[in-house]
Amino acid sequence: MATESLFSKLSKIKILGASIFGAAVIFVGGIVFWGGFNTAMEATNTLGFCINCHEMKDNVYQEYIKTIHYTNRSGVRATCSDCHVPKDWVHKFIRKIQASGEVFHWLMGTVDTPEKFDGKRYQLAKRVWETMKSTDSRECRNCHAFDQMNPDMQKQRARKQHTNAQAEGGTCIDCHKGIAHKPVHHLLEQEEEQKAKEAEAKKAAAAKPAPAPATAAASAPAAAGGAALPPVTGKAVDWSKAAETKTVLFYPGQTAIEWVLTGTDHGGTRAFKKGDRCFECHSNETAEMGAKMVSGAKAEATPIPGKRAAIPLSVKAAYDADNLYMRFEFPAGAHAPVPFAPGGKMDADNEVKLAMIIDGGKVDMAARSGCWTSCHSDARDMPTAPAASALGTARGIDTKLGYVTKYVPESRTQFDTVKRDNWDKVKPQAELDAMLANGTFLDLTRWKSQGVSEQGYILAERILKAGNDVSYSGKKEGDKWVVTMVRRLKATQPGEVNLVPGQSYAVGFAVHDDFSTGRFHHVSVDLKLGLDAEGEIKAVKL
Repeated sequence: MATESLFSKLSKIKILGASIFGAAVIFVGGIVFWGGFNTAMEATNTLGFCINCHEMKDNVYQEYIKTIHYTNRSGVRATCSDCHVPKDWVHKFIRKIQASGEVFHWLMGTVDTPEKFDGKRYQLAKRVWETMKSTDSRECRNCHAFDQMNPDMQKQRARKQHTNAQAEGGTCIDCHKGIAHKPVHHLLEQEEEQKAKEAEAKKAAAAKPAPAPATAAASAPAAAGGAALPPVTGKAVDWSKAAETKTVLFYPGQTAIEWVLTGTDHGGTRAFKKGDRCFECHSNETAEMGAKMVSGAKAEATPIPGKRAAIPLSVKAAYDADNLYMRFEFPAGAHAPVPFAPGGKMDADNEVKLAMIIDGGKVDMAARSGCWTSCHSDARDMPTAPAASALGTARGIDTKLGYVTKYVPESRTQFDTVKRDNWDKVKPQAELDAMLANGTFLDLTRWKSQGVSEQGYILAERILKAGNDVSYSGKKEGDKWVVTMVRRLKATQPGEVNLVPGQSYAVGFAVHDDFSTGRFHHVSVDLKLGLDAEGEIKAVKL
């Protein structure tokens, strides 16, 4: 033919070795395949698809619909794929390939009953946590990027922890495990603690025993059997010249130190273990916390109707060459009869008691938690308290009272935060004596409104008795209580902390108001007392 047909000419054109028509077919087919493939992938990213099998619908979905990711004030809902499937195509494709293994386990019925699912839950959760950690919580940050947050709009504890995370390279999943499904991250904590204990045991077994060092009575240079000093007396103090510190004592319920150290109980466990003080996260919200517990909404098995949630406390401090002076002021409250106490009063002889602990720097968690380090789950009226009949004659503590009192963890041969039964695991007396001599205790003083001043310490148990090194006085003035204290700076007997000008000390305060006893008190978070030194409470020199 003289002229070739258009079709013949076009068919001779080659694109990468294929005719133009073949290339067109490949191109169109590619579009169809790509579109179909992406449509199929997106179809598997819906909530409906995820809960199509009963394993998901009957287990994790039922947990998820009770969380803030399902219903919240913004109206934005994060579904399964938002948290578990990457947005970008490459990582999404990889995740879909990984999901084929999950389809296999669905076919095999690996988790097709609630019992089977719970049996695998920790293993499944660890896999997700590890993935999120490796991706810097990529899916979380689609909604929760640090640079999108306004710290001024966050609560004190959230602001503190987000600041820490940015400074230390932390990521969302470090702190936010268990927020969408049944929490099991306490098992991870237990696993890590067990590994640490095993490593420590191996290290101790490999080390050769060193000779025991001679103990020096750093906190109490005077011999216990020496001549008693006369009762402490002080000078008149012009309190108008002392700085005032305002804090809020709150009702703590049954939140023992073991509770603080357990992630499923306390969201700040990780931060606390890393060294953060309770004060840094909670100092501005103690009244709110107290309200939750006094009402029985959290960590309180026996709420007292009408008991106040918090008590504002004003503190002033001063010192001279010999003594520490302190002044406390707090409002009196209305009487709320206790249903389980005779006459509605636990301690009918004392409407009010005020106590103060001082840490000399040797009790591990005191500087971060204040008195919490001595408050335990197995103490009186606490969740794992032993029955009086079970106390017997436990070695190292006086059980005549019929209950376990405060103690510091260092006084025990074990400190188990799971079973929480450490009360009778007391170290040998020789070790306790050495701890008392080197300052591993909490200095404790207390005032009773019937006019009694007591001094003592907390080590294997709480020791309180009348003494000459502290003197309290107080009275109700109108609708408030005013209590003053004078205490020797220099320790004169075991169980007292030497107070040195220029130094700071961790302190904690407790008020038993309305004739209360035991754990039914109001307490402060950890505070620092500085004698012309750093601290929330600054003692001025007279």
